[in-house]
Amino acid sequence: MEAHDDETLLTPSEVAAMFRVNPKTVTRWARAGKISAIRTLGGHRRFRASEIRHFLEHVEEADRI
Repeated sequence: MEAHDDETLLTPSEVAAMFRVNPKTVTRWARAGKISAIRTLGGHRRFRASEIRHFLEHVEEADRI
């Protein structure tokens, strides 16, 4: 059974591609608390797709102002 799109987890590389930034930048955002990350058992960060889309919309709105 497929997970809902809102529950999809993205890797830092996938998030970085959406924002056109380096994956290290995404990690810095997570450390700074700008976006929340889920840690895997191996210690890797994963990000909720719904939250990333919301953050992307917010960033795009700020760029228009």
